[in-house]
Amino acid sequence: MQDFLKIYNKLFTYYGPQGWWPAETTFEMMIGAILVQNTSWRNVEKALINLKPFLKPYVIEKISVEELAELIRPSGFFNIKAKRIKSYMDWFKTYEYDIQQVKKIDRVKLRGELLSIKGIGPETADVIQLYAFDIPIFIVDAYARRIFYRLGYDMPDTYDDFRRQVEVELPRDLVLFNEYHALLVEHSKVHCKKTPICGGCPLLEVCERRL
Repeated sequence: MQDFLKIYNKLFTYYGPQGWWPAETTFEMMIGAILVQNTSWRNVEKALINLKPFLKPYVIEKISVEELAELIRPSGFFNIKAKRIKSYMDWFKTYEYDIQQVKKIDRVKLRGELLSIKGIGPETADVIQLYAFDIPIFIVDAYARRIFYRLGYDMPDTYDDFRRQVEVELPRDLVLFNEYHALLVEHSKVHCKKTPICGGCPLLEVCERRL
C-alpha cells in the first residue's frame, strides 16, 4: 500500500519544493518552533523581527524571562512561551549549544529528552527533530488530521499512533519528511481550508470529501 506516498507525490508535483523551515539559522528555526505554538506564522514573524538582534544561544541565555517575553509579545502567550524558550535553552546548554553534538544522540533518547522539557509536546519536539537535527519523522498537526480525514482515512486519535501509521509506509528519507509537512501546511492554506476549495485540488481524484 503506497497511498501516503501517492498523496505526497501529488502534492509535490502540484506545489513543488517548499524549502522549509523558514529561518536563516538552525537556532532561529528552533525558537520559531516554540513561538508558533497556538498562533499563526505571521505573528511569529513579527516576534522574530524583534528577536533578530538577540538570536544567538549565549545572548538569549543572558536575557531575563521578562525581557524575552516583551520581545516575543506579538506571538501571543508570550509569558508562557518565554519560559518555554528558557527551559529549552537549559536543555540545549547541556550540549554546549552544539547542534552537531545533539545529532549524535540516539533518536529515541533525543525525543524523550525533548518531551521532558516543559512546554515541548510531541508536535514541537518532532518539528525540532526534523528541521534542526535532520531526523526523518512525520509531524502530526491539525492540518495533517484535517487533510487525511477528508481524504477518507480514519487515523488513530493518539499522536504517535497516527505518526507511526504514516511512517511505516514511507521511505526513511529526510527530504521527503521535510517536504511532506511543508506541503500539507501549504495545501491547507490553498485548498484544504476549514471551508475547502475543491476546484483544482491536486488530491480531488483520491478524496472522499468528508467534511
